Amino acid sequence: MTTVHPPLDVRPARTESTRVEDFPTVTGREEQWRFTPLRRISALLNGADSSAQLEWTHDLPDGVEIGAVQDDDPLLKSLPEPVDRLAALARSRCDGAVVLRVAEQTALQRPVEVDLRGTGSDEVVWGQVVIEIGAFATGTIVLRHSGQARYAGGVAVLVGDSANVTIVVVQDWDAGSVHGGQLDTVVGRDASVKQVAVTLGGDLVRLVNNVHYAAPGGSAELLGLYFAGIGQHLEHRLWVNHSVPDCRSRVEYRGALQGQDAHAVWVGDVIIRTAATGTDTYELNRNLVLGDGARADSVPNLEIETGEVVGAGHASATGRFDDEQLFYLQSRGIPAAQARRLVVRGFFASLLTRIGEESVSAPLLAAIEARLDEEAA
Repeated sequence: MTTVHPPLDVRPARTESTRVEDFPTVTGREEQWRFTPLRRISALLNGADSSAQLEWTHDLPDGVEIGAVQDDDPLLKSLPEPVDRLAALARSRCDGAVVLRVAEQTALQRPVEVDLRGTGSDEVVWGQVVIEIGAFATGTIVLRHSGQARYAGGVAVLVGDSANVTIVVVQDWDAGSVHGGQLDTVVGRDASVKQVAVTLGGDLVRLVNNVHYAAPGGSAELLGLYFAGIGQHLEHRLWVNHSVPDCRSRVEYRGALQGQDAHAVWVGDVIIRTAATGTDTYELNRNLVLGDGARADSVPNLEIETGEVVGAGHASATGRFDDEQLFYLQSRGIPAAQARRLVVRGFFASLLTRIGEESVSAPLLAAIEARLDEEAA
């Protein structure tokens, strides 16, 4: 099936389809691809068949199951459709999906931990992960990507009615890795989902993050942080589709950039459809540039088709490291390197603490500090 949403005044049409042929060959002139260095992602866009896999490990508390389904399973046919050519390639090449299920009314006693590790294969790895959260379930799920790989995959999170969950998706690949992915979240009636996207490692990471509301009363909080170092390209594209009444969304992404040719891209699209009366939404992107040679592109977009909203707004700010803060800390005897670390730590820590699980947030903050030291060396 192919769905084409009619374009509004300021945006091109958005195609959604599982068929690769419904998307034109990528040239780089398309709005979706204008920031992406195509030469570096060409191995994925070539779409070659592959049997390569990531290594999976997991720690599952009671009430959680994991298994596989084939590509003809009705569950896969019900997922949100790919929104670009790479996502369509991944869906068509992945040969099924891994499904993680949290049973209804389950209160997870500890976070679900799932690790996907690249083995260094030269072949592209295709994948699809589905996370099903049962009605009234609560808890935290962590999905980590690491190792070395050329990976194109999708993650679909289906949040049942009145569930309240936190989903943490980490990209901490080794040098030389390329990752293109589509992350879809479907929010059920009166459900609340907090999604945290953390992108640190890999030569190129491009994530397309879509949020859909299945029924009124849903709430989505989308938090993200990224640290782009020398030569890295980290790209995050968000699309929050308010299509039903009385739903809420909050978006806050923070990024730091340090080193020659470090490049971060953040594009945030929030659409409030005519039927989505009572919507309450706000999106924010902040970038901290720590030195010369780095570039941040930040593009917030807000489209409103109805005036009956609770609130709607967006903001974006990109700035250099504050020399006055550095001077203040140094004047109190703190060495420059440590002072810089404290400023960056504070920039990210206030966001990470909102995960609500110290066992998850503390290692992420330590990884950021390690990256800061690595890039400064």
